[in-house]
Amino acid sequence: MLKEFKAFLMRGNVLDLAVALVIGAAFGKIITSFVEDVLMPPIGLLMGRVDFAGLFINLSGKAYATLAEAKAASAPTINYGQFLNTIVMFVIVAGAIFMVIKVVNRMQKPAETPVTEKNCPYCLTSIPLGATRCGHCTSEL
Repeated sequence: MLKEFKAFLMRGNVLDLAVALVIGAAFGKIITSFVEDVLMPPIGLLMGRVDFAGLFINLSGKAYATLAEAKAASAPTINYGQFLNTIVMFVIVAGAIFMVIKVVNRMQKPAETPVTEKNCPYCLTSIPLGATRCGHCTSEL
């Protein structure tokens, strides 16, 4: 049983998946930092000095100046600013994955199948390459 488990883990697909998971987690952190630290501050500045991560709707009825205060008081909130950040991150990750897959598909050449048939020049029926006479119209080739 232990040998089977080791063989399972050492297959190429499992190792590829593990590597992809680690790289994906690191890529996710990069995208999170890009959105929160680089992309959203200028957008917030253009929209009147809005910090998207701090946008929330307070459901408790008490007034809280910031999201941190509301969380410290365990007040129920709808954090739509963080949701907007997450949507932007998702769009960026989806675009990056789309571009990577597009490049990989472009790099892969389709497998060429060997030509085994040709068309008869008289009746245009498909015949084997080595044929000297068409099986349909009996013309000599």
